[in-house]
Amino acid sequence: MSNINNLTKKEILLEKVYRLAFDFEKEKHCCSQCTVAALQEVFQINSEELFSTSFAIGGGLANTCEGTCGALAGGAMIISYFYGRRREEFFKGIPNKKANYLTKELYDKFVQEYLSCLCKDVQKKIFARSFNFWDEKEKELFEKSGGHIDKCPSVVAKTAQWTFKIIEEEINKSKEKRKGYGGK
Repeated sequence: MSNINNLTKKEILLEKVYRLAFDFEKEKHCCSQCTVAALQEVFQINSEELFSTSFAIGGGLANTCEGTCGALAGGAMIISYFYGRRREEFFKGIPNKKANYLTKELYDKFVQEYLSCLCKDVQKKIFARSFNFWDEKEKELFEKSGGHIDKCPSVVAKTAQWTFKIIEEEINKSKEKRKGYGGK
């Protein structure tokens, strides 16, 4: 019975993170921040620094569309928030690969869906072309083509949902591991 309740809660959270990410991208824009904001809300992460740090990686890094999709980069930031190498580990030279393994899992799902991690390539897949966000006419065409109606909001929502699943699965593995060692 508790598994059904847990599954129901997980399904509710998956829908919530999807809807938040979709609506944030549709209304507020900046794929990286929208991914981070949705996941912050669902995981109850209250960090203005994490949120503001995610801004310039949107639109393939500073809206160039040449770099990694901001939604994917935002998901990687949240994974690193939970599992990244800490400052003490850094200064002691201790490697911590958990965030890399989990982010690689997100990257693989993303590339399987969009065939690339680059913003311009994701645009080519969903629009059959890419846009230059530094050109006002291109930005206008992006918007007229549904850029913030459903295209990029869908990418952001799926990526936020995948990120949530990866983190949730890792949290559950840790709980099971603790139970196996007499933990609660």
